[in-house]
Amino acid sequence: MADDEAAGATRAEAQRHFQLGYEAQMQGRLEEAVAHYQRSIGLHPTAEAHTFLGWAYSFQGRPDDAIAQCKIAISVDPDFGNPYNDIGAYLIELGRDDEAVPWLERAKQAARYEPRHFPYFNRARIHIKRHEIREAIGELERAIEIEPRYVMARKELHRLRGLLN
Repeated sequence: MADDEAAGATRAEAQRHFQLGYEAQMQGRLEEAVAHYQRSIGLHPTAEAHTFLGWAYSFQGRPDDAIAQCKIAISVDPDFGNPYNDIGAYLIELGRDDEAVPWLERAKQAARYEPRHFPYFNRARIHIKRHEIREAIGELERAIEIEPRYVMARKELHRLRGLLN
């Protein structure tokens, strides 16, 4: 019983540091965010903490570290979709579109993934770079179907449809 209570307290402290990291990151205090995410991981590693640490690293201009954290997140919880999409997005930023595609496709299929519209938008970005406008439109339509309030996808869809007319 005491072990269960101690484990629960450790998880709660890890969650507290995760939340503090997120708040620091949203306020642009990246070093502080990184420290909190690392503390959270040290107490109780989760896919979320590794993914968000990777996100903080990406804001610091450290895409390779960001990708590494996302891969760790996947090893902790392969069903969590965010790190698959994030790897894809980081690879797109690095100009490695071909490598990004399978990660984005895996994000679309992840069992546990809340912002499921993001990998569709990111796939559209690749199609646009390749001048595959109809394919991009299809990806954007799917993103909007999943999240009708996704303004960025709506704007890009409108722009692309205008190119076809």
